[in-house]
Amino acid sequence: MKKVIILAFVAMMCQQLMAIKTVPVQGSIIRPTDKHIQYTGRISFTNPERPAFNFPGVQIIAAFEGTSLRMMAKPQSGYFMAQIDKAEPFKVAFRGERDSVVTLATALADGVHTVKLMYVIEGYEFYPEFWGFVLDKGKKLVDAPALPSRKIEFIGNSITCGYGNEGLKKEEHFDYATENHYYSYASITARNLDAQHWVVARSGIGAYRNYGEAKSGSPRSCMPVQYEYTGYAYDLKLRQEASFLREKWDFTRYQPDVVCINLGTNDMSTNNYDLRLLKQGYQKLLQLVRQHNPQAKIVFLSGSMLYNKELQQVKQLLDGVVAEARKAGDAEVYRFDMAPISGDEWYGNDWHPNVYEDEKMAGELTAYLRSLMNWF
Repeated sequence: MKKVIILAFVAMMCQQLMAIKTVPVQGSIIRPTDKHIQYTGRISFTNPERPAFNFPGVQIIAAFEGTSLRMMAKPQSGYFMAQIDKAEPFKVAFRGERDSVVTLATALADGVHTVKLMYVIEGYEFYPEFWGFVLDKGKKLVDAPALPSRKIEFIGNSITCGYGNEGLKKEEHFDYATENHYYSYASITARNLDAQHWVVARSGIGAYRNYGEAKSGSPRSCMPVQYEYTGYAYDLKLRQEASFLREKWDFTRYQPDVVCINLGTNDMSTNNYDLRLLKQGYQKLLQLVRQHNPQAKIVFLSGSMLYNKELQQVKQLLDGVVAEARKAGDAEVYRFDMAPISGDEWYGNDWHPNVYEDEKMAGELTAYLRSLMNWF
């Protein structure tokens, strides 16, 4: 009986909390459908008033009038990096159960300013949504600067996501507070090259086998399964629910100049892999990427978290995949190896690259892509 009373009391308190009303947001409300907002990345506009996404690296860019800016998003959407004009970027958190408005800037000089937002974590647990901006009363958005004409797509795992790169010790485990895609090698490389970059990445994912899973592979959730969708779903049952996760990606929305594929670390994990199946996974993914991006150069990457025997096996396997593709007539498939992590000072959490290692990796990849693409 006592337990029933306690549960009833908790339910009553929850109802009261849900019924709490606050002063309405003051200022000019800018809806996500405003034509001046620029979006990059795999975003679902099935509900145009609630753009939804869960891959890292999604960006929202706008130019606004006035002296202040607030951002609206679904509560518990996760972490964004924000940059106002050319000031130092800073992290923004939507982690509270009901917090949906965050102040990005106040006391600016009255005039036109730009804001760049990047979603910097993996949002598959959060179902993030962007809900718009709040400006000074009477102010509006204006035309934003043009997006870069150069276009890169990154397909990868935790390294591409930026898993643990803000962490200080390799022995410490994952926390969303230490994952920051803005400081990943992918994001830094794109900024170095003045290029857009769109991301299809998830920690633990493989070309045929996800981390720690069966030697026979992960046929329900490996990258060749996920690549054709707008968002990542860790279980295919989620594709049947009424959410954007059932949405197939429209590849005409973004045709990259170059696609960088960085997979294999999880496939080779826990000494439980099958090289024949891994090669098949690479080949299947290459076929999909080429099908949807017929004009792009495709680069298979290795390195950073692979070492010794496993690194050599992946290099040899990828060399073979590229050689066979070229022999079959696809001359725009390439290989590049990034150097493995070389000491404790380069590790973040869970033995992943930290932000300094990401800078090193980006330096290596930037030089390679600059030459490959003639992007000088």
